[in-house]
Amino acid sequence: MSTRAPAVVARQLIKTYPGDVTALCGMDVTVEPGTVFGLLGPNGAGKSTTVKILTTLARPDSGTAAVAGHDVLRHPDRVRRAIGVVAQSSGADPVATGRENLQLQGRLYGLKGAELNRRVDELLARFTLTDAARRPVKTYSGGMRRRLDVALGLAHRPEVLFLDEPTTGLDPEARTAMWDEIARLAGDEGLTILLTTHYLEEADRLAERIAIVDRGRVVVEGTPDELKGELRGDAVHVELREPVGEAGRTVLQGALAGLPGVHEVVFDTVRSRGISVRADDGAVAIPALLGALERVGVAVAAATVARPSLDDVYLRYAGRRYAEAEAEAEGAGDRVLAGTGGA
Repeated sequence: MSTRAPAVVARQLIKTYPGDVTALCGMDVTVEPGTVFGLLGPNGAGKSTTVKILTTLARPDSGTAAVAGHDVLRHPDRVRRAIGVVAQSSGADPVATGRENLQLQGRLYGLKGAELNRRVDELLARFTLTDAARRPVKTYSGGMRRRLDVALGLAHRPEVLFLDEPTTGLDPEARTAMWDEIARLAGDEGLTILLTTHYLEEADRLAERIAIVDRGRVVVEGTPDELKGELRGDAVHVELREPVGEAGRTVLQGALAGLPGVHEVVFDTVRSRGISVRADDGAVAIPALLGALERVGVAVAAATVARPSLDDVYLRYAGRRYAEAEAEAEGAGDRVLAGTGGA
C-alpha cells in the first residue's frame, strides 16, 4: 500500500435529484496514486454522479471529496487543472479535424508553439490517429473517436484521468483495443485512472481494485482476485427448458436447498429459466442437482460449472444477479421518461 496521500478520496457523498431520486446515499471512494480503480455497477447505480462530483461538474448535498490533494468544493479550479476527463459522450468537435481538436485542448491548458505541436504529434502517434489527423472527426469510426477522446483527456498530462464508461457502444474489436491502451497508460505513464464501467469483464481485466456500486453506495471493495477468492467452491449454473413462476421456484428451492455441499440457491428472475448455486465441488454437485430437478419434474437444457466470477461477487453483496440489476435500472429509466413525457 502506498504511503502517499490518496489521489482521490470521497467520504459519505449524498446526492438527490428533483423528484426525490436518490443517486448517492453515502458513497465512499479511495484511490491510491498510480493505480487503476474501477467503479463497477449497472446503469443508474451512481457511478456517473460520483464522477461528476469528483470532476467538479456537480455538487453533493453533503459529504466531502478531494482529487490530487485539492478539495473539489473549495478549490475546483485546481482540481480541473490536475485531471483529465473522458465522458460517456464525445467532447470532440465533429467538424474540426483530429489535430485541430487536440491543438485547441492544448491551448486551453496553456500549451503553445513547439511544445504544443510536439504534444499533439505524440498523442496522434500514440493513439494511431496520425493518418487521420487532418480529417474531420465526423468521418472517424467509433473506435477512432473514442481514442481521440482519451487523447484529449491526456493533452495537458493530468495527474488523474477519469474514464466514464470508456467502451460503451464500441464493437468487440474496438473495445479490446481500448482495453489494451488503458492498460498501457497505467503501466507506462503511472497515471492514476478512475474507471467507471458496467462491463464485468472490463473491470476484471483492467482494474487493480474494484468498488462494486449498487443503489448509490459501495457494497464491497477489493482486488478482483480477492473478491472472487472470498467465494467458497464453484459456481454451478443450470438452464431450464421452460420458465418457472414463483410457485415453481418455491418447490425448486425446497428440492435443492437440502443437497449436501450446495449453498446459495438463486433464481434468475429476469428470464425465469436460470438457477445458480454455490457448491463445494461443482463436478460432484451437478449429478445431485440434475437428479433433484428430475424428481420434481423439471427438465434441464444445460448445466455448467465455473470458478467464481464478479457476477457471483455481485450476487453475494447486492442480493441479485447483475443482469437482474441492469434490467431493474432500465425499467426505472423507462418509468422516469414516462413520467416526464419522454424528456
